[in-house]
Amino acid sequence: MTSDHSARYAALVARDCRFDGRFFVGVSSTGIYCRPVCRVRTPKAANCNFFENAAAAEAAGFRPCLRCRPELAPGLASVDMPSRLAWAAAQRIEAGQVDADGLAGLATRLGITDRHLRRVFSDAFGVTPIAYLQTQRLLLAKRLLADTALPITELALAAGFGSLRRFNAVFHAHYGLSPSALRKAAASPPAGDFMRFELAYRPPFDWPRLLAFLAGRCVPGVEAVEGGCYRRSVRVEFGGATHRGWLAITLATGKDAVAVSMSNSLVRVLPAVLAGVRRVCDLSCEPDAVARALGPLAADAPGLRVPGAFDGFEMAVRAVLGQQVTVKAAHTLAGRFAAALGEPVETPFADINRLFPAPHWVAQASVDEIASLGIVRQRTAAILSLAREVAAGRLDIGPAADVDATLGQLQALPGIGRWTAQYIALRALGWPDAWPSGDVALIKSLGVATAREADAAAEAWRPWRGYATLHLWRRLNDPSTPVGDLR
Repeated sequence: MTSDHSARYAALVARDCRFDGRFFVGVSSTGIYCRPVCRVRTPKAANCNFFENAAAAEAAGFRPCLRCRPELAPGLASVDMPSRLAWAAAQRIEAGQVDADGLAGLATRLGITDRHLRRVFSDAFGVTPIAYLQTQRLLLAKRLLADTALPITELALAAGFGSLRRFNAVFHAHYGLSPSALRKAAASPPAGDFMRFELAYRPPFDWPRLLAFLAGRCVPGVEAVEGGCYRRSVRVEFGGATHRGWLAITLATGKDAVAVSMSNSLVRVLPAVLAGVRRVCDLSCEPDAVARALGPLAADAPGLRVPGAFDGFEMAVRAVLGQQVTVKAAHTLAGRFAAALGEPVETPFADINRLFPAPHWVAQASVDEIASLGIVRQRTAAILSLAREVAAGRLDIGPAADVDATLGQLQALPGIGRWTAQYIALRALGWPDAWPSGDVALIKSLGVATAREADAAAEAWRPWRGYATLHLWRRLNDPSTPVGDLR
């Protein structure tokens, strides 16, 4: 055995949760592949084949374990990948964007050719984009069979298969049983007016602090935090249609996972919604890697996550509204903005009744209409510019966007400087090395006099300066926390 094989087998024997989602193990004696945290009897080392991702395991002929359910594993952060371009392509595939645009459309959005996409992707993941896409569709179908009571025809379409016949054939060819047989084995829950899923994380996971951060910044009418639960309205554009609904996130009981409930109206855009939940909760984070890089800064809160954005445009507008005002003032302005320009939506929650305004609606608003909400003219101009660029498809503010190019585009817009662009990169682009240079709170928390000194101190935390940002804000807001030598 190679040293890499031995190290991964040791992690498998220990059921080390730090490696969940970082590799999968195919067992030659059973033909099944598992997560390293699977609770089944540990196989012999000689029977173990290790794979970087689920698609590679399935391409080698292994079937997913019904107990540990590989589809529930956490994802990988961009810094874990040898190619951010390949990671961006995988993120878009997992969010269901290929179903709408095809692989040719995906390559175009990434600014490369089909051929270059196939080469870069295969080098990074060991499988073609088509194979990766098919595995994602199959695992989504498996999740829906196990976790919902959706009719199999509707389920097949939701997973991205064009017909029931095609779905049945591919499912049986890969998994050796029919969809209905798997559903019987899984004992799916009864039908209801919402769906419920679980998404795993690598512990530790500081849910209380994540929830507190979100609670202080909730847009009234759009999102709320109550009783350990974050909930919000949801709008997803897909295939020329708009899908509206709601979701709620809590901690799963007795598991390293969050529990997500959402309206049935979102079933056709389920990959996009689940991808949004992963971003909001930063479920791809590897806390041990962050802790090693940040050292004393993160020692007393090792599970702190960077709260992400469900919708990039929404977060960008909120970043503009938060320029040079308090969090409370930004919260008030965002509520007025949503109430004036957002559309109503039905949810089971009395305090969630609006959708955040879509870019194309905001782009049609006048300067006077937005300024009348108490938003100064400079920020009004920035918001309108953002909306027009996003609505026209010229600006991508999503987690798979090219970070450097997007930062340049943002700072070229009126009213958006480096701080705002970096804050958007932190929360909307999911960039772990984002650093809002010049932030007064960061300078104060570090105990230095200038932004240049703060920037110099932060160099030691690359490529995790985004997490350092959250820890420095935390320390400033918690007087009981000893500062000491953070470097």
